[in-house]
Amino acid sequence: MSVTVRVPAKVNVQLAVGAARPDGFHDLANVFLAVGLHDEVTVTPADGLRVTCEGPDADQVPLDRTNLAARAAIALAARRGIEPAVHIHIAKDIPVAGGMAGGSADGAGALLACDTLWGTGASRAELLALCAELGSDVPFSLVGGAALGVGRGERLTALEAGGTFHWVFAMAGRGLSTPAVFREFDRLAEGRDIPEPIASADLLQALAKGDPEALAAAVSNDLQPAALSLFPELADTLAAGRTAGALTALVSGSGPTTAFLARDAGSAEKVAQALRASGTCRSVRTAAGPVPGATVV
Repeated sequence: MSVTVRVPAKVNVQLAVGAARPDGFHDLANVFLAVGLHDEVTVTPADGLRVTCEGPDADQVPLDRTNLAARAAIALAARRGIEPAVHIHIAKDIPVAGGMAGGSADGAGALLACDTLWGTGASRAELLALCAELGSDVPFSLVGGAALGVGRGERLTALEAGGTFHWVFAMAGRGLSTPAVFREFDRLAEGRDIPEPIASADLLQALAKGDPEALAAAVSNDLQPAALSLFPELADTLAAGRTAGALTALVSGSGPTTAFLARDAGSAEKVAQALRASGTCRSVRTAAGPVPGATVV
């Protein structure tokens, strides 16, 4: 018997970042949208814990106990007093180290898959608490749809999305470390007051109405200057997408993937074609959202 869970990528349509806290984290107002790029996580009973991976950039995915999927299995097994004796296989389609929560998705997927395989009967609240222990983005990977994350981003409130939003994602030629981007944010913010992070009322209204033009006018990412400081070439990708007709362009999360909001599916394909021809990125994908979170298939 095996269990497979399908789990989506995310884009941050707003990422407001507060000042560094004493614990080193930052308070966030993080508006997540789950989009239709998915990893599939399959768990099968085994003699011990083992992780394998296939798909684009699978060679960059750790296969030891530092992998979030492995950590999820270990955490749930410890709660139930059992051994995490499973083979976890990850079929990657979410970009690796791309700011789209691919690792977090795998953690949420493994948690739900192991819960189902072992019949642990964990409540939704218990699963979300375990997700929050694993990482700031992991709870949203479980929930999906659209949500506001506060605290480190792990405390979620579901948001209404009144329509489907069409996105183009351009993958960069190298990765960016999330901790490094936050350190650069802190360096760039030295000596100035950082306002309390709050969700944009205009953005939430645009999301609820399903209005891509209004959403494009309201998106923001406080980590974008830091990402561009560490990876200046991303500015060329952003400019290429805007020139191609994207309603807006931004770095996705901590990067280095760049995200482009399009008016509709046809416009998204035109932007994607232009980005592929621009020579400013490694690969390009289109996806729409919101989509559901981690789901047993």
